[in-house]
Amino acid sequence: MLELYDFPNSICAQKVRMTLLEKGLDCKKHDVNLFKSAQYDPEYLKLNPKGYVPTLVHDGKAIRESNLICEYLNEMFPDPPLAPSDPAERAHMRLWGKAVDEGLFEGAAVLSFSAMFRERMKQQTEEQRQQRYRNVGDPARRDRYKSTYEEGVESPYVFRGIAAFEIAFKGMDEALAGGADWLVGDMFSLAEINLAPMVARLEYLTLLDPFLAGRPAVRAWWRRVQDRPSYRDEITNGISPAEVEEMRAFGVKIRDRVGERREEYLEAFG
Repeated sequence: MLELYDFPNSICAQKVRMTLLEKGLDCKKHDVNLFKSAQYDPEYLKLNPKGYVPTLVHDGKAIRESNLICEYLNEMFPDPPLAPSDPAERAHMRLWGKAVDEGLFEGAAVLSFSAMFRERMKQQTEEQRQQRYRNVGDPARRDRYKSTYEEGVESPYVFRGIAAFEIAFKGMDEALAGGADWLVGDMFSLAEINLAPMVARLEYLTLLDPFLAGRPAVRAWWRRVQDRPSYRDEITNGISPAEVEEMRAFGVKIRDRVGERREEYLEAFG
C-alpha cells in the first residue's frame, strides 16, 4: 500500500504526484498543511524528522526526500520507465535532480517567500515569527528564512536562487540544442519531473519569461512538459484559482527587481 503525506502547492510534492500519475499508481493521501505548520506536528516528525513534505510510506516503510521518492517509485514500479537504461545517460539524468537539490529548490523557495510568504509573516507578531524560526530546526534554513523576511528580493539568497535558475536554463538550452524533445536519452524522464514544478513556480510568479527569452528550444520543451497529463492533473489542476491569482499578484510586485538582479548576475558572471 502506498501512502503520500502531501500538500497540493508544495513543489516537492508535485514531483512525486507527477511520478505516481506517470506510473498509473494509486495511493492514499494525507494532507500536511504547510500554511498551518502541520509539518512540525510531533506525529509527522516521527515519519520525517526534518519536517519536509512529501513523505511516501510504502508497506509501512517511510521514504523521504522527493528526488529519492521519485527514484524509488521508478525502481519499484519499472513500467513505464522514467529513466534511461544506459548508465551514463541515467547519471546525466540525475545531474538535473542534483541541480534542483543544490540550487533550484532553494531558488523557488526564496522567490516564493520574498513574493508572498514574507507579506504573511509581516502580519504575525514577533513571537509568532520567532516560533516559526525555532520550528525550522535547521540553522541554514532558519538563516535563509530570516534573511528573506528581513531583506526581501535584496537578500543574497534570492540572488543565488536567480543565478541557479539562469545556470539551469543555460544548461537546458545546450542539452536541447541538437533538436531533442527531452533533456536526456530523448525520453521523458525524472529530469523533466524534477524540473517541472520549479519552472512552473517561476511562471505562476510571472518571473519565467526573461529566462526563456532567446531560448526557443527551452520554450518548446516547456510546452511539451505542460502538455503531459501528469503536469495538467498534478500542477495545473492541482492548484486552486485563488492560489494562482495570489502567486501572480504577489509575483508581479517583485518582477522588475528580480529582472534587475538577473541582469546583475549576467554582468558579473554571464
